[in-house]
Amino acid sequence: MAITRFAPSPTGYLHIGGLRTALYSYLWAKKTNGEFKLRIEDTDTARNNDDAVKAILEAFNWVGMPSDCTIEYQSKRLDIYKKYIDQLLDEGKAYKCYMSKEELDAKRVKQEALKQTPRYDETWRPQENKELPPIPEDIEPVIRIKAPKSGTIEFQDGIKGSMSFTADQVDDFVIARSNGIPTYNFVVAIDDALMGITDVLRGDDHLSNTPKQIVIYNALGFELPKFYHIPMINNPSGKKLSKRDGAMDVMQYKKDGYLPEALLNFLVRLGWSHGDQEIFSMEEMLDLFDPNDINKSASAYNTEKLNWLNAHYIKESSFNRLVNLLKNDFDLDIENIPNNEFLLDISKDRASTLVQLKDAIKKIIDTPFEYEKKGTKKFIKDNTIETLQNYIKLLEENKNNLTSVESIENITKPFIQDNGLKFPQLFQPIRISLTGGTQAPSVYDIIFILGVDETINRINKAIEQDFNR
Repeated sequence: MAITRFAPSPTGYLHIGGLRTALYSYLWAKKTNGEFKLRIEDTDTARNNDDAVKAILEAFNWVGMPSDCTIEYQSKRLDIYKKYIDQLLDEGKAYKCYMSKEELDAKRVKQEALKQTPRYDETWRPQENKELPPIPEDIEPVIRIKAPKSGTIEFQDGIKGSMSFTADQVDDFVIARSNGIPTYNFVVAIDDALMGITDVLRGDDHLSNTPKQIVIYNALGFELPKFYHIPMINNPSGKKLSKRDGAMDVMQYKKDGYLPEALLNFLVRLGWSHGDQEIFSMEEMLDLFDPNDINKSASAYNTEKLNWLNAHYIKESSFNRLVNLLKNDFDLDIENIPNNEFLLDISKDRASTLVQLKDAIKKIIDTPFEYEKKGTKKFIKDNTIETLQNYIKLLEENKNNLTSVESIENITKPFIQDNGLKFPQLFQPIRISLTGGTQAPSVYDIIFILGVDETINRINKAIEQDFNR
């Protein structure tokens, strides 16, 4: 049974890289009948943002990955952290450091000039027979952990394999600032241990933090979790993902018309696979996912793949679901439009997002006020008006019998043949009249959706305005 967590900092939105990490953590916990926990790492009071917290929680609600426990907020656990800081001080495993920021900066500059890796020089580290400097009166101390001075820090990573860091790669790092607020690596180790986290899945940008956290685990006698450091998501060029590439707020995907199951399906494949399978339901993800199978190399963001998946899930969505989404999220109500189910079906075939679905529907149901100049120039000829007027007569004569797409087709094909027309000579002028452009579904479909009266009205309007020529 795996107990996993996702622990975002509320200093900004939840981006898709974070959501992928959360998804992997969620899947592994659920597959093993364990628990997925959410923790808000909000000890950085200067950068915390209440709106960001709300956005993070909203995103998890949207994609359907709730926490299995009460959401923990680090800002409410400061007494717990102080208890463990005091314990380490009492046990001689941590100490107070009174070195000023100016002194630290000066030493760092000197080390860099000597091409040395900047690290704390242990001025205030207590040692046998060592005389510490006099305590300055004007400096509040930080608390530093006593890191091991020899040997290696080792762990088995579920993705990267055996990892080893020599002791000189970890200095006596700060675990509490001079204002008493504990630091990231300290509180993460404390929280993961106390929350019973067995498996830590996170981006491999955290790999360098792991030996520091292991130092904390060891100092407090906590059992180490299993670590999985997930390679990053790159853009198609292999560079860091930017907002332009897709590294945006998860909720922006909702606003852009993506379905949550499409986004999750897309993300699960960014670093993990099961043969050549591309489409995964949540049930299939839970059945097949194993973090030990996550790729060792970075994955590439692919907008075309996301759009393809989203188009698939739109087509698979029920009529009622899409009607409600369009109404509630995109301000388009088609509940009372005649033939709305048929309208939605033909519009789904032209949409990769709900925004595109809305646009495709509106292209049919909204009366055009302007007509595409390029299409008008190409398809509206001297005899077109007469042809359209004759077609209107045909519609009026057969009005009571035009109750299906097929019935409209059955009267239109002979009309085209009898008038010596090619299909575009009739269909494109009608399409322009009804929608304002040349790119739209079948003319038969549009006429059926609009009905004969509205079709005639729109054609007459286009004729009256001479197609804005």
